[in-house]
Amino acid sequence: MKLLLVHNRYRLPGGEDEVYSRERELLQQHGHQIIEYNRDNREIEEYGAGRKATLAMRTVWARDSYREITAIIKKQSPEIAHFHNTFPLISPAAYYACSAANIPVVQTLHNPRLLCPAATLYRDGNLCEECSQKLFPWPAIRNGCYQQSRTRTSAVSAMLAIHRLMETWSRRIAAYIVTTEFYRQKFLAAGLQPEKLLLKPHFVDKDPGPTDHMGDYALFIGRLAPEKGIPTLLRAWKTLTGIPLYIRGEGPLLEQVMVAASQHTGQIRLKARLSRAEMFELIKHARFLVWPSEGHYESFGLVAIEAFACGVPVIASRIGVMQEIVEDGRTGLHFNPGDADDLAAKVQTAWEHPGTMRQMGSNARIEYERKYSAERNLNILLDTYRRVTRLGSQGALPYAKVLCS
Repeated sequence: MKLLLVHNRYRLPGGEDEVYSRERELLQQHGHQIIEYNRDNREIEEYGAGRKATLAMRTVWARDSYREITAIIKKQSPEIAHFHNTFPLISPAAYYACSAANIPVVQTLHNPRLLCPAATLYRDGNLCEECSQKLFPWPAIRNGCYQQSRTRTSAVSAMLAIHRLMETWSRRIAAYIVTTEFYRQKFLAAGLQPEKLLLKPHFVDKDPGPTDHMGDYALFIGRLAPEKGIPTLLRAWKTLTGIPLYIRGEGPLLEQVMVAASQHTGQIRLKARLSRAEMFELIKHARFLVWPSEGHYESFGLVAIEAFACGVPVIASRIGVMQEIVEDGRTGLHFNPGDADDLAAKVQTAWEHPGTMRQMGSNARIEYERKYSAERNLNILLDTYRRVTRLGSQGALPYAKVLCS
């Protein structure tokens, strides 16, 4: 197939950029012709004052992106357009360029921005869904939820409200891809058509193979930030002895983690940046991965399914996506989010029962093969493309019946 892939890259690369790259490479490896339209938020750093002043307007409707995508379609004639992120430089105007040429659009919902201007469903240390079913998300503006700025939040909120009124989300997109059933239900509750919501998880692009080690440390990999459960993780380890914890990550709590590592020499170790191959080796030598995020809804958990691919179980917060991906007692253990004592108890139990952890690791590997392999992902993706292409730019499919069962 000839596919147009559209993505607005983030200034600091993150999970969405990684997923975009993985899907592009997977499609190319299987002989599909890829046309890319990318923008990068680092462009904004080069804008003058006048152009920066128009950024809010282009978030709603970027004329240059509309023109450029129109030109690409006219020259290349793709069969389908798959969008990942349009915020802020591409904008929803790009959907209209595709619609005008009768090119069907698939949009991956990597985060809940359609429900929340901050794209987190999180405010002041707590879950927040005040805006998820509102035509105009005024609570977000009142609280300055996006980048702690009422002005910037107003720009995002205007984009969401204007395109709701224009029926962009319902009329210009043939199908949405969501990565978990948890988020599928959130988008259904907000009014997206059930026949347009496809469940397709992310995947591990290269199979690292299962570990043959028992594992001699616990492992955390992720952003060092409060919402990722770092304070809870460190409090739990204050009460644990003889269980090494390796931490790989960067973020605003890096200094706090470094202090904890210096106070617990040999028990808490901060790992330097690693290559992808080195990262898999780090996972394979862990007895289990700890995924302690709290207070907000993770959109997915790439590191968790990478642990599954390595045959390593996961101890996760009992909330949202984490509760869905990790099955308590089968592929890992759950603990109450934010409860350091409960986390410490689960870690102690896991450490003292290595045979049980090995069995959970085997179960996790089976879960990876069943849900998160590249082959499985490609089949779902191509089936989506073929069916949407047959229906045209504004078609809809009974995905819930055809692909989500």
